[in-house]
This record gives sequence, C-alpha cells and structure tokens, in this order.
Amino acid sequence: MPNPRRDEVITLLRVISYNLRKNHASGELVALAERFKADVLCLQECDTTSMPADIDTLHLADSTKRNRLGLAVYYNRERFTAHETRAYELKKSLHDRVLTPAHERLIGTCLIENGTDEHLVVASFHAAPLTALNSLRRKQITAAYAQLSELGHGAPTLMVGDYNYPIFKNKLVAHVSESGYDLSLSDKRTYTRYKIFRGHFDFVTSVGLDVGSVETLPGGDSDHRPILVSADYSR
Repeated sequence: MPNPRRDEVITLLRVISYNLRKNHASGELVALAERFKADVLCLQECDTTSMPADIDTLHLADSTKRNRLGLAVYYNRERFTAHETRAYELKKSLHDRVLTPAHERLIGTCLIENGTDEHLVVASFHAAPLTALNSLRRKQITAAYAQLSELGHGAPTLMVGDYNYPIFKNKLVAHVSESGYDLSLSDKRTYTRYKIFRGHFDFVTSVGLDVGSVETLPGGDSDHRPILVSADYSR
C-alpha cells in the first residue's frame, strides 16, 4: 500500500469466515469472535432460521432467506453502521437446479465506519459445489463482483467464503486479477475431510484493501476450518 497522505488514517479490519457444515459448528462462533476480536463474521452453511441476533459483540446485518445452506454477515456495531445488506442469486449449477440447495450464494453488507463517511463492503460467498465446472464458479465470481460494486459504489470490498476451487488456482488468480481484485490464500489448508480434495477452499478476494495476513484457525465441528483475515484500508 502506498504511503498515506497526512490526513489519511490506516485502519485495521479483522474478518472471520467460516463454513459451518450444515450448521454443525454454530456452537463455536461466540468463542471464535471473542478470542480473535473479529470486526466482521461471514458465515456459510448456517441455519438462518436459528441464528441469534448477536454473537458476542457482533450483530447480525442480515442472512439469506431462501437457502437450505444459508449465508450470514455479522458486524461490530460499536465500530460500524450497516448501511445496506443485499443477498444475490448467481448463475446456477446443475446440482443447484436438481437439488435446490441454494438460491442465494452471495450476501454483501455495506458498512460505514462510525464517526466517518467512509464506506466498506464485506461479503460472504459460497460458490457452486465441486460437481460444477470451474468455469461456472469463475462466472459466479465475476457476477458477484459486479453486484458488490453496485452495492458499495466502488468502496473497498472484501469477499470471503467457500470458493470450492481446490485445483487449477492459477487460472482463478488470473481471472480475479483481470477483474481488478487480489486473491489471498491462508497460511494452511482449510479443508481436510477427503484426501483427494484436501487443500485451500476458503479464499479472500479484495479490492481497495491491503490484506496483510490470512490465518487458518484451529478446526472444530466443520469439515472446513475458519480463516481470519487481517486487512488495512485508508480513510
């Protein structure tokens, strides 16, 4: 990141992303938020009908309403105000059309840092399952960026979640870069259930932020491990 102007402040943002494996790991969320001092919590595969309004110091911005495997975003109200939250449908895979596990695969929240007029978009994303082609997932990612750009009007944006993209990542990196985003992997693999697919599933893509680190946190009741993103942005 270039040196800030005298009137700029470099701000640290801490975001946790976690695929709960059909809500099995929901009991871990309070301890995760408390231990790692998260500003934002992005969830995949959560039971949105039973999610609490608050998890430790984090408040529910909103969740998807039509998913069997839902998405949700929580944020720290002492630091941010949720200006707007939207859920989006993305191009469906054959798996989605036949089994209908998910109508909405993206939820984004436009946050305003309290005491400022600075906007920031944080989104939880769950790509099509491994039965789909990587080309479909790339199309979903491109569509997600377009929706989030409209939501935040070009504000710094962080999209985290389960990208379901364990192999051929070089093509994904190039595709993300062409969209103006950066892709960041965590320091350790995030999925360990099946040997053939062990690796990085949970990614971070961003624009307008400097992602300093992505840490894979200890595993629990999910087949995914949560990740902790530390990013800087100037205001």
